[in-house]
Order: sequence, then structure tokens, then C-alpha cells
Amino acid sequence: MRSMKITLRLRTTVTLMIGLIVAIVLLIVYIMFGVKFSEQARKTLEDKALTVARTVAGTPVVIEGLTGKGDSGRIQAYASRVSAVNHVQFVVVIDMEGIRHSHPDPDRIGKHFTGGDETEALRGQEKTSIAKGSLGYSVRAFSPVFGTDGEQIGAVAVGIPLGSVQSAVKQNQWIMYTGILVGGLTGIAGAVMLAWKIKRMIFGMEPGEIAKVLEERSAMLQSTKEGILAVDRESRITLMNMEANRLMGSVGLTQDPLHQKVGQIWPFLQMDRVLADGQPLQDIEVEQNGITLLVNIVPVKVKGKIEGAIATFRDKTEVSLLIERLSGISLYAEALRAQTHEFKNRLHVIMGLTTMRQYERLEEYLTDLVQNSHTEADAVVKQVKDPVMVGFLLGKLSRIREAGAQLLMAADGGLPEPDQREVSREMVTIVGNLLDNALEAVSGVDDKTITLGFKYEDGGLTLKVRDNGRGIAKEAGERMFDQGYSTKGRDRGIGLYLVKRSVGKLGGSIRWESMPEEGTEFTVLLPYMAKV
Repeated sequence: MRSMKITLRLRTTVTLMIGLIVAIVLLIVYIMFGVKFSEQARKTLEDKALTVARTVAGTPVVIEGLTGKGDSGRIQAYASRVSAVNHVQFVVVIDMEGIRHSHPDPDRIGKHFTGGDETEALRGQEKTSIAKGSLGYSVRAFSPVFGTDGEQIGAVAVGIPLGSVQSAVKQNQWIMYTGILVGGLTGIAGAVMLAWKIKRMIFGMEPGEIAKVLEERSAMLQSTKEGILAVDRESRITLMNMEANRLMGSVGLTQDPLHQKVGQIWPFLQMDRVLADGQPLQDIEVEQNGITLLVNIVPVKVKGKIEGAIATFRDKTEVSLLIERLSGISLYAEALRAQTHEFKNRLHVIMGLTTMRQYERLEEYLTDLVQNSHTEADAVVKQVKDPVMVGFLLGKLSRIREAGAQLLMAADGGLPEPDQREVSREMVTIVGNLLDNALEAVSGVDDKTITLGFKYEDGGLTLKVRDNGRGIAKEAGERMFDQGYSTKGRDRGIGLYLVKRSVGKLGGSIRWESMPEEGTEFTVLLPYMAKV
């Protein structure tokens, strides 16, 4: 039989646990106070009985009766009156032989005192006890009686029934019951409020859910490819993932950074600045030991108060590589789109001529088309030996033709295949963006012509891209390589920036010349090692 496991919710668990603790505490208090009340009640009655016994022992009626100087019968009357006035069970006067001279039952006068606890009183000592006498169990107080000459002549015993002690305790129990009730209700209310407060502090989640969230968060932190570093309000590092640990090690920080102030071990991160002013830092570059990290830092605020900060960072080399790959892919995709569009247009022409049965005109169109395509392709294949660049340029030719422009390959020169594949990727970025820039430059010209030339000699490559557009103004030329700068509208200004960065990465240089209404020429000089 499958065992069933009952899981209580956090609020119920907290309420039950605190309620149980309160109940145990109240039970202990009840027992302790019950015993204390019982002892106090008994002590009070003992003191009362002892006071009455002392008073009776010092009365002349009792002293004279026991010494024979007075009527002993008066002792019984006096004892009965004292017993009634003080609400005690009995007042018994005995002589040194233990013979009663007074008793609530007159028939017992003249008989020996019972209980056996009068011995110490007949020896001159006061005493209290609980014993069974002729009237049952009672709390007894004994006081010796001394004559005028100071010699003991008897004793007085005062008794209060044991039931009076229990009655006194019961009379005080309502105080305990009231206290326990108030304490219990207060404890339950406090337990409910504490459970609600705890539940609110943990956003209404159960312990199992919290554990799951923490495990998921830990998995996400450790699996992300960005370094994540968190600090508290004192700038002490409280959390970091494995990627952050790796990147910190790569920049030379090998000591354990946890619980240390980030400003002491890595001041370049500028997290103290974010903690001070509460302003986030976006895409800042932090360089240390030759490695550049791209860092984002945001403050952590709780109820409007800064409680810490979180930094995410990544090696800029990896980011740059990703951007370059995306740029190359976009260029390839654009070239394929242009080829597809041009191919569809040609199919439409062929289908139209076939429908009209213009077979002679169709033959002429196909002949011209094949001849032109072969001429353009032959020029590219003849000069460019890099297969990646050949495929790219053939696709670019289609887009340029689609835009109504003409791409000419310079006759003198050529481009050999590089000895490293990374160079091909950078060359695609350079040539692609320069051709796109030239195509936009000739958009308002009637005879749209773009010239592309490669010249390789002595381990160096010269790349030229010329257009016959309207030229570039001097003031625009001073900033055209800046990221985001463009005279063509928003969200532009990335192409020439990527060209300059790729040229710099290959260790080359770039210059340009432009004449108004005549066009612009870009010249790129690169160190270039051909594949053997």
C-alpha cells in the first residue's frame, strides 16, 4: 500500500508550530502557578491558624484554666467563641499530658489529643502540620502555653480543614484560567500574523517553490555566456557565476573575490560609482591586461533604496566576432536575395516571349543574357582567386544590376586566395560595405558606374572602389567613419564604421578622395599573405 505524505503549507506550519509552543509554555505556567497558588494558600491558612493559636495561648482564661487558678470550663466557651469568630475548624487547648480542655465535640473533652503531631508543641516549640485527627485531615498550628512564671503549662492547637485549602486554590484559579485564555488567544493571533508576514516577505511562495526558483536561478547563472557579478550596498561581492570567474581570471584576478569589496580588487569595473549615484552604466569598455570587456552595470533598488548592483560583462573580442559574422551573413543573404529577384525577372521575360511566340526575340535575349553573364562572371573569376570572394561578388553583381548600375572590374591586378580564412571574412566585410556605399552614392546619377579593383604585390594588397556619384562633402567626410554617423537618416552609419574596424584588425589603412559631381574613390592598403 502506497504511503501518503501530507505536506502542510508554510503558513499552516508556522501557525501550528507557534501555537504548539505557546500551548506548552502555558501548560508549564499553569502547572507552576497551580503549585505556587496551592502552596501560598496553604501557607496563608497556616499563618492564620498559627496567629489564632498564639492569641489563644496568651489569653488569661486559658492560662488560669490550665494552672487551676480559674474555672477550666471557661476554656471551652472561649475556644468555641474564637473558633466561630475566626472561621476555623477547631481550637483545642491541651495540658502537658495531652489531655483536651476544649473541643468542638464536648464529649471528647478530657480525652487524649490524637494525631501525634503535638509532641514538639508540648516541648515549647511552635509547629504547623497536616495530620488526621478526630475531625479528619486538617492544617494544624500549635503554640505552647506558658504560665506567669515562664514554665510551660500546655499548648493550643488550631485546625483548618484541608478542604478549605482546596477551596482557596479554586477561588484563585479563575485568575490562571483568564491569563491562560488571554495568553493563548494572543499567541494564536501572533502566530497568524507572523505566518502572514513571513509569507508576504517571501512573495507568497512555499519553501519547495523557493528551492526550485533558487535551483533554476543557479542553473541560469551558471549556463549563461555572460559574466554576472553582484554586490551588496557595501560593495562586497555576494554572487558570481562561472563565466565571471573565468573572465576575472583571464584579466589576472586569481584570488577568491567573494565577500571582498569590488573596488579593492577590480576598481576599473566602476561599480562603486553606480552604488553612489544610482545611475546605470551601459556598454562601457573596461580594459585590463590587454583584454577589453564590454560591461553593463545596473543598481538593485528595494522600495526606492539602493541595496546593491549587478554587473554583466563579456569579452569584447567575442562580441566583435559575433557582430562580424552577422554582418557577413547579412551580406550573403542580401546577395542571394538579389540573385533570386533577378532570376525571377528573367523568367518573367522568357515566359512573356514564349507566350507571344517571339522565338527569334527570345533567342536573341538568351544569347545576350548568357554572353553578358559570362562576361561579368569571367571578369570576376579571372581576377579573384578566393572562392569565398568570388561567390560573394557574383551575388553582388546581381544586386547592382537590379539597381540599374554597372560593376566594372579593373583590368590590371587580381586577388589571390589568403592563407587564413579570417582574412576572407574581413575582406567580405570591407568590399561588401564599400560596394553598398558606392551603390547608394550613384542612386541619383544617370550613368551609374562602380569600379572595383584589386592589386596584389610584395605581400601587400591595394583595394580600390570608385563610383561616379555626387561626391562627399568635406564636413561629412571628417565623421563618416564614426559609428552611428550618417547623412541618410536614423539607424544608419554602421557600414563605413565596420570597414574601418576590419581594416584596422588586418593592420591596414584606408583613405578616400572625392570631387563634387564626379564621384568618390576609396583606397584600402592591407598586408596580405597569399596562400601557397
